Amino acid sequence: MNVLEAINQRRSFRAFLTKPIPEKIILEILKISSRAPSGSNTQPWHVYVLQGEKLKNLTQEVCQAYESIKNDPMLIENFKSWYSYYPEEWISPYIDRRRENGWGLYSLLGIQKGDKANMHAQFLKNFTFFGAPVGLFFTIDRSLGRGSFLDYGMYLQNIMLAAKEFGLDTCPQAAWNEYAKVILPIIGSGTNELLVCGMALGYKDKSDKVNEYLSPREDPSQFITWLS
Repeated sequence: MNVLEAINQRRSFRAFLTKPIPEKIILEILKISSRAPSGSNTQPWHVYVLQGEKLKNLTQEVCQAYESIKNDPMLIENFKSWYSYYPEEWISPYIDRRRENGWGLYSLLGIQKGDKANMHAQFLKNFTFFGAPVGLFFTIDRSLGRGSFLDYGMYLQNIMLAAKEFGLDTCPQAAWNEYAKVILPIIGSGTNELLVCGMALGYKDKSDKVNEYLSPREDPSQFITWLS
C-alpha cells in the first residue's frame, strides 16, 4: 500500500475483532511514527499501550463512570477534560458538519432522533475501544505549549497510516478525555502528564454495519484559495 492509498483508506472504524496483535508490530508502528516532525525536535509524545486484563479493567472503570452520569447527571461536574477539544459555542459551517456526521452514522445504525437509549449505548462503545485488542493512551507534559499539540497530531496521523501497512485499523478518540481522572492513575502516568486522547488499534470487523460508514469531506474548492 502506498502513502496515498493509506491516506484515502484510513477512517475511524468502530468495531474490531478480538484477534491479538503481535507486540513487535505495535512497537514497529509506534517507533516509525516517531519520525513525525516536532518543533526543535521536542518529540512531545508519551504512549501507554493497554492489552489483556489491564485493558479490560480500565474499560470497566470508565464504563462505570460513564453510566454513573446517566443515573445522576450532576456527576458530570466530576469529569471534565483539562482542555477544550470542541468550541464552547458552535458556529456554521462546523456545527453543520458535526450534525451531518453524527446523524449519518446514527441513520446507518437505525438510531432515530430522540432515541437516547440507543445513542447512549452506541457512545458507551467508545469506552471499550470498540472491542479492539489494543488501546492506546497519549499524554503530554503539562509544561508544553500549543505548538506541541500540532506536533502530536502529526505523530497520531503517522500511527494511523502506519497501521494500514500491517492490515490494521484505528479510531482516534477524544471521548476518553473527560475521564482522565480515572484513566491516569490506572495507567500510572506522572503528575506532570495530561491526557491528549485515546486510540483503538486492531483488525476491523468487516461484518459489522457500523464500519460501512464513510464520513463526508468538503470539495477542495471550499477550503483552497489560489493566489498567483
